[in-house]
Amino acid sequence: MTKSEKAKELFLEGYNCAQSLTGAYASEMGLDFSAAVKLASSFGGGMGRMREVCGAVSGMFLAAGAIYGYADPKDFSGKKEHYQRIQFLAAQFKKETGSIVCRELLGDLGKDASFVPGERTKEYYKKRPCVELVGLAAGILEEYIQECGLPEEN
Repeated sequence: MTKSEKAKELFLEGYNCAQSLTGAYASEMGLDFSAAVKLASSFGGGMGRMREVCGAVSGMFLAAGAIYGYADPKDFSGKKEHYQRIQFLAAQFKKETGSIVCRELLGDLGKDASFVPGERTKEYYKKRPCVELVGLAAGILEEYIQECGLPEEN
């Protein structure tokens, strides 16, 4: 199963967009599944359902940070390299979708910024592009990892 398929499966189980990404990449992140999805739980719905940065994108960034990120605050080179990586991943997503902002990706559905999550019904899944966006973000990161490899410590 590809990471894209796994992330989509997790979303359809009820995990939010960010959790679906981090859940699919938990082992590469060096985390158990529960820790990975808890860590990402705040980022669904564009940051706590505020419709800001897409949760799939936030999850992709979170996973990329855990896999490739830097830990030394004085590591200017590592920071620069990582920010370049994140901007590359964002550009790949934006090239396919036109935006990385949840409310823009959802269109009229993005106007509802209530903290109450939508009930996951068949109608919910029909209206929202989220499952496909989750698959796209997971696929972008999967392709990046295939091209660049995993760091030695992972």
